[in-house]
Amino acid sequence: MSRSHTRIATVMEQVQTQIAARAYLPGARLPSVRQQALLSGVSVSTVVEAYERLAAQNVIAARPGAGFFVCGPAAPLALTRQGLNTEREVDPLWISRQALEADPHLLKPGCGWLPSSWMYEEGVRRAMRTASRGESALLTDYASPYGYAEMRQFIARRLAKAGVQAATDQILLTESGTQAIDLICRFLLRPGDCVLVDDPCYFNFHALLRAHPVNVIGVPFTPKGPDLTAFAHLLQTHAPRLYITNSGIHNPTGVSLSPVVTHQLLALAEAAGLIIVEDDIFADFETSPAPRLAAYDGLHNVMQIGSFSKTVSASVRCGYIAARGEWAESLVDLKIATSFGGGQLASALLLGALTGSGYRRHMESVRLRLGVAMQSTLEKLAGLAITPWHTPQAGMFLWCRLPQGVDAAALSRACLKEGVVLAPGNAFSESGSASAFLRFNVSQCNDEHIFTVIKRALATR
Repeated sequence: MSRSHTRIATVMEQVQTQIAARAYLPGARLPSVRQQALLSGVSVSTVVEAYERLAAQNVIAARPGAGFFVCGPAAPLALTRQGLNTEREVDPLWISRQALEADPHLLKPGCGWLPSSWMYEEGVRRAMRTASRGESALLTDYASPYGYAEMRQFIARRLAKAGVQAATDQILLTESGTQAIDLICRFLLRPGDCVLVDDPCYFNFHALLRAHPVNVIGVPFTPKGPDLTAFAHLLQTHAPRLYITNSGIHNPTGVSLSPVVTHQLLALAEAAGLIIVEDDIFADFETSPAPRLAAYDGLHNVMQIGSFSKTVSASVRCGYIAARGEWAESLVDLKIATSFGGGQLASALLLGALTGSGYRRHMESVRLRLGVAMQSTLEKLAGLAITPWHTPQAGMFLWCRLPQGVDAAALSRACLKEGVVLAPGNAFSESGSASAFLRFNVSQCNDEHIFTVIKRALATR
């Protein structure tokens, strides 16, 4: 490809990116060819050719004597194209795509799931054999709007064990934990509403909330949980509608709430009329269960969500929402409107795996392996002067501070070139205050090459 052709393509991509990000709306006049040439650092003739090609593609239109204007309706919101390319390394969608789409031979200490060999494959295969011999309706029909009844009964019993009392009509199944949050956001939020998240928090909370026109504010997170003084101040100054958090094993820090913090947090939320979404996806990793907000609140202003993608299978998708009855009923209507009817095969497969004789032993083994991996990873990181912000009692995550002066995004870019996918801190931070942090998944840190690559990259910082 010639240099001139490359420059033309670059200008075209710049314009299309601005249109996709809605910086240029339909009918908007583009910069003149001379202005665009200055902005892009190319010749006027290059911009003329780029504009002409875009016009031929009906992306823009020329108006004699007036210039070039954007055509058509507004482009669909392109979440992955917002922001400068230089920021993509700390973008949560970028991290997810690297981990999900990348070469399977890449090493992924920054991903958020167990290695496939640690998952409950045996139980899923056994459940598949059982389901294949089941009634034809299980294999072909829609499920009830609330979801597969037997699975909801199982979840109700599981919640009761954690102190959360929920009838089966207070539980609805979703395609995933992420869909559960999205349904709740659609149900509760209106444009301009304020949503609180922990800072840092699971990076896909940020990505999902971008799809809703809301104001997202981070609550500083401490080794004991959210900073309650800051939390109270934000309640007074922003009147948030919703707060999304983990009260079990927090992602990315590994912190678990204490009973004292749980009571204080709920008291503040109750006084402010704040609704809380409690993501309980890591419950089965706990060695000593933490208190649950949904249990203390009685599902009054707290909704609990969860799924089994971290312990059983990420391929067999099923999540749930537990909420007070009238909310659950409205969420079911919204579920029908947005996805019509859910399937029941995935729920039946998961139920078979979870209620078989091997799941308890499987999770005991996983917890033991994570404990060994946690200690091993801490020792290896100590040799690189990378220090834990908090040492979790359970789970797969370590939230770690890099040596002074090292930028996590720059380090991640360097390591990616050598086949190691990291998770830079600012992807988890709404305030952008975690540039010196990385999240490590200890279950994915068993290859010594990871630490060799990081050591080499640190030496060049």
